Amino acid sequence: MSKPMRNAVCSPPGEDRRVTPGEDGASGDHRPDVRTAPPRVVLCGVSLDALTMGQVVQRIVGAIRDGGTLAIGIVNVAKLVNMRRDPLLRESVESSDIVLADGAPLVWLSRLKRTPLPERVAGIDLMFELFRLADELALRIYLLGAKAETLDRVAEIARRDYPRMVIAGRRDGYFSQAQEEDVARDIRDARPHILLVAMSSPKKEIFMQRWASFFHVPVCHGVGGSFDVMAGVTRRAPRWMQRFGLEWFYRVLQEPRRMWKRYLVTNTIFLGLAIRDLLGLSSTERSGK
Repeated sequence: MSKPMRNAVCSPPGEDRRVTPGEDGASGDHRPDVRTAPPRVVLCGVSLDALTMGQVVQRIVGAIRDGGTLAIGIVNVAKLVNMRRDPLLRESVESSDIVLADGAPLVWLSRLKRTPLPERVAGIDLMFELFRLADELALRIYLLGAKAETLDRVAEIARRDYPRMVIAGRRDGYFSQAQEEDVARDIRDARPHILLVAMSSPKKEIFMQRWASFFHVPVCHGVGGSFDVMAGVTRRAPRWMQRFGLEWFYRVLQEPRRMWKRYLVTNTIFLGLAIRDLLGLSSTERSGK
């Protein structure tokens, strides 16, 4: 288990983290009105925000620019199913400022209900958008999660591909609940603009909700296994499989013993939930903000 690591160019404590468009490479193209609540689509009792990737990035820039905070929740088919039987996971996801649909089946269901989501916003794609944004605006990012060797490789690739981005700190994802406060304190002291949490559900959602007010990072995004993909430990499904909602099948092909039962169960349950939803038998789970 690796110890928290800091980049040597950390900002002095108390430095203002806000970014003003027009400074540090920022442009006026990123100045939306982010105060308006986005439209929501309710699927199987879970409320999702109907946003495009571009609109999400605009809200991220707005949160950083204005000194606010933006917690991002990501929901795919498996997580939607698990949210219905894990109250703590559901509470953690629903506490996010925006909740996005990461899964073609969720977009298809929204269209069948005639309340269409504009597009799928994949968590891994958003992660790379955040890297690009951090490079453009010279932002500070904290990397949390994955194995130590995977994290080292991610940091190496990030420094190569996004040279103006600052890795304010990093820590592997193998720590106990008793160590959480130390991890949260390291994040707080690193003063990042963006926190990426590459841990499995529900650990990452619960960690972010429990400690968000303590480390007060402007943008928090749980990226699951995305560090493994970036580091080349696992592979992402080809684009055609992504379009047809078959990423789960690609994961089964890579790890059949571990994944086949998980996806068989969650996909079957989701199919039943989707049918009930189309028949008008679902209720809203997420309260409005």
